[in-house]
This record gives sequence, structure tokens and C-alpha cells, in this order.
Amino acid sequence: MTILGWILIISLFAIGLAGAVYPILPGALAIYLAFFVYGWFFSFDSFGPWFWIAQTLIVVVLFVADYVVGAWGVKKFGGSRASVIGSTIGLIVGPFLIPAFGLLIGPFLGAFIGELIAGEKAGKAVKVSFGALLGLFSSTVVKIILQIVMIVLFFIWIGRY
Repeated sequence: MTILGWILIISLFAIGLAGAVYPILPGALAIYLAFFVYGWFFSFDSFGPWFWIAQTLIVVVLFVADYVVGAWGVKKFGGSRASVIGSTIGLIVGPFLIPAFGLLIGPFLGAFIGELIAGEKAGKAVKVSFGALLGLFSSTVVKIILQIVMIVLFFIWIGRY
């Protein structure tokens, strides 16, 4: 059972980190679930209230940062609400329509189309689309860092007991 527990925990960590890059995967929630798997297979004793408070706070920050940082890139380059919505839709739909490059093309095209719908010229729409990519890359870096912090805190916490 010990091996199965660790396989599940490590798998959830891997899914979580992959979710930082591939938005359809649960990301931080998979990592958070790994803590429960550890508790069910081994023990919840090593987790105190501060562990849960810290991890929950990181998950909340991840969700907020994911939207805010992505939208920041679009807004920084003068994008409208339509381009924020378009880039978000492109981020979700892109990988399904264009498996190899949809993660990049989707948000770019989504922001571009959003700006055109908002009545902007193609030149500005391209500029805003690059802002969407900047926001995506920035958001991905923030997610990866915070998710690694979650995993490191987990190992520190269980190593104390």
C-alpha cells in the first residue's frame, strides 16, 4: 500500500505541474488532492492547521493570479475586455483544435478576434495578442513557482514528523 500511495501522490504532483502549462488539467487542485491521498494512505498527523492554511492560501493565490496575470498582459498592451475573454477562450479551446501549437495560437487568436470584435484595427489587435502571450507566459511561471512551493512545503512538513 505504501508504494501505491506514493505512486498516487507523485502522479498527482506531476499532473498538477503539467496543469500549470496545460490549462485543462486541474493544476493546483491535483497537488492539493495529493495531500489528502498522503493523509489517507499514511496519516494526517503531520499536517497541522498552519499547513492547511498555508496550502489553501497558495491555491487561492494561484487561482487569482492565473486570471489577473493573464488579463494584465492583455490590459498592459491596451486590450479590451473582449480580448481578455477571447484569449481565455483561446487558451481553453486552442489545444483541442491545434494540438501541437494551440496553447500558443489559441490565446493569440482569441485576443486578436476579441479586439477586432471590439472594433479595433488589426495592428492594435496584433499588439494586444502579443500581450496575451506575455500574460500567458507570466502566469505559467507564477503557477509553476507556487506549485513547486506547495510541493516543497509538503515534504518539509512531512519530514518534520
